[in-house]
Amino acid sequence: MKVLANDGLDQSGIDALTEKGFEVITTKVPQEFLMDYINEHKIRTVLVRSATQVRKDLIDNCPSLEIIGRGGVGMDNIDVDYAREKGIHVINTPAASSESVAELVFAHLFSGARFLQDSNRKMPVSGDTDFAGLKKAYAAGIELRGKTIGIVGMGRIGQEVARIALGLGMRVVAADNNVGRASIKVKFYNSQFINVDIETEPLQEVLKHSDFITLHVPAQKDGYMIGKNEFDSMKDGVSVINCSRGGVIDEAALIDALDSGKVRFAGLDVFINEPTPSKAILNHPKISLTPHTGASTLEAQDRIGLSLAEQICSILQIH
Repeated sequence: MKVLANDGLDQSGIDALTEKGFEVITTKVPQEFLMDYINEHKIRTVLVRSATQVRKDLIDNCPSLEIIGRGGVGMDNIDVDYAREKGIHVINTPAASSESVAELVFAHLFSGARFLQDSNRKMPVSGDTDFAGLKKAYAAGIELRGKTIGIVGMGRIGQEVARIALGLGMRVVAADNNVGRASIKVKFYNSQFINVDIETEPLQEVLKHSDFITLHVPAQKDGYMIGKNEFDSMKDGVSVINCSRGGVIDEAALIDALDSGKVRFAGLDVFINEPTPSKAILNHPKISLTPHTGASTLEAQDRIGLSLAEQICSILQIH
């Protein structure tokens, strides 16, 4: 029972599978050699993250394949429907990384609100010669408390963002065509909690009234979700965070909105041309940047590994 974790797997998942008798292979096989490797080693389960592609040709030509697992939420790199038509199980871990992605949203929010993305670049260069000038340049920070955050997409991650925002004292509005109301349980350290019901609104209303907008939606098949018209409908001085998928935001329109002052700052974890984002995006002083690390915490990777192991054992009825 061989499992190829082609984009890596946390030790918790390796241990859980090994304990049940699986051979877990963590060798990184280049995409062009993947088909031959699966067939040569009679791999029954392939686990991927976002780097490895599992398309129709691989599915058609790898008869030993029974399970395709995605360590994470989005499965854009897998031909899911086709695989399932062929009788292959396709699994992912939608709940494992919600907290990690939501916390990264707020890392970007706090960073942009206090100019950290720019001051961290300039302080090492001129902090010792122009301290007073930099202090003046970054003196107009803003607080999150009391502001309105608009969450586009109220799935697991969106709801986790809402929990944190409510805990910070923010007003939460949300848009989601598939969710009419979300009941958010905000827990506190001493085991107390409050429940807050959030009624979703049309996207245009959320864009119009939000001080901060964060996107938690799938990859877009028909153009951008946020382009020039959407930016024009937003408040002046709005801030935008995208930790969902590259291509949700029109990056050229975003740069125009940043340069005009319409958008105060942006936080991006995902990009249109991954893994080679545009230089204009990478060098913009008003954009906080991370290299698609939303789920990259030790805790999330541990949960992802365990979740994949549990699902594989359940499918193959191994107890």
